[in-house]
Amino acid sequence: MSVFLVNRNGKKCYQVHFMMKGTRYTKTGFKTKAEAKKAEMLLREEVQNPKPVEKIQTDMDFLTLVNKRLDHIKVYQSEKHYKENTYYAKKWIKMWGKLLCSEITQDMIENFIIDRSSSGIYAANADLRLLRATFNFGIKRKFITNNPTHGIPFLPVEKGTRKYIPTQEEIDKVIEVADQDTQDYLIAIQETMARVNEVNRLQWNDVDLKDRLVILKTRKKRGGNLTPRSIPMTQKLFDVLTSMYATRNPSIPFVFWHKYWSRKENKFVKGAYIDRKLIMKTLCKKAGVKYFRFHALRHSGASILDNANVPIGDIQRILGHENRKTTEIYLHGIGNSERQAMNIFEGKRKILQTILQTNENTIQKEGTYH
Repeated sequence: MSVFLVNRNGKKCYQVHFMMKGTRYTKTGFKTKAEAKKAEMLLREEVQNPKPVEKIQTDMDFLTLVNKRLDHIKVYQSEKHYKENTYYAKKWIKMWGKLLCSEITQDMIENFIIDRSSSGIYAANADLRLLRATFNFGIKRKFITNNPTHGIPFLPVEKGTRKYIPTQEEIDKVIEVADQDTQDYLIAIQETMARVNEVNRLQWNDVDLKDRLVILKTRKKRGGNLTPRSIPMTQKLFDVLTSMYATRNPSIPFVFWHKYWSRKENKFVKGAYIDRKLIMKTLCKKAGVKYFRFHALRHSGASILDNANVPIGDIQRILGHENRKTTEIYLHGIGNSERQAMNIFEGKRKILQTILQTNENTIQKEGTYH
């Protein structure tokens, strides 16, 4: 008999008890004998026909992992973040695209990062950061179990080094050697001190030629809505946008656009720029100036405003910063206040030196009389 009436802590209940394949099976706590019989039947069936153990995936092709993460980024994160990850992933795939994730070792990645440092510390650290995120994505989704980037430190960055900010003369040289469309593009960035992606997404309905305003939109937080801010036009920007508006293509909403091949649509389409990284290298080389990127135009404009004693709150609003400390990072120039302070220091020092010299001469003279 496999069903028994037992006493547990002063309360009677039915218990299931049987042996099968040398193993003892017991369940208790049933109020009625019928419940216990049904439980016994289900337990015997479960023992005789066990469910297949789900095989846990512990490895994956590195190429597949990278593509899965890029697909995830494309859906859940910004287009800029997707573009950045795609740019770096192309290098990884050339190195390890035919390997399993488990075949990629810590030494392989560390050697790769060291080699990449020849292109710059920031680029190498960006590779390490995004690689780490890719493997962590695989672990979180249970595609893989190991992250070979763990334990690899970021390359040290020398702190306190001022970023290179081009002079107005250098900026003018770069703009001068560009074609007309690119000149207009650079002027728009320079005259608004906008982020590149803000200018890239600029549409004609964001341009108010009557009130001379440009509405720039940026995404403050990942996955958040676009936040607009209005920037008054300079005369130079007004002239450029007025000329562009007169010759615009009414069917295209974007102020700056290009024709490109869309792999998704499998044809040439017209749309906004996403990234134009290479153009600045070409223009700086052609102009014979030290290489700088689009973002330097933003820094340069902020420094000019600061040197003109524009209140930092106004600069902060123009740049679209939520945090005042972020704006302060942009103010690389030495403003009038710092120069005035050093002039005062120099003047006071001269006065002190004069007093000390006078006292010394007096002492020497008095010593002569004795």
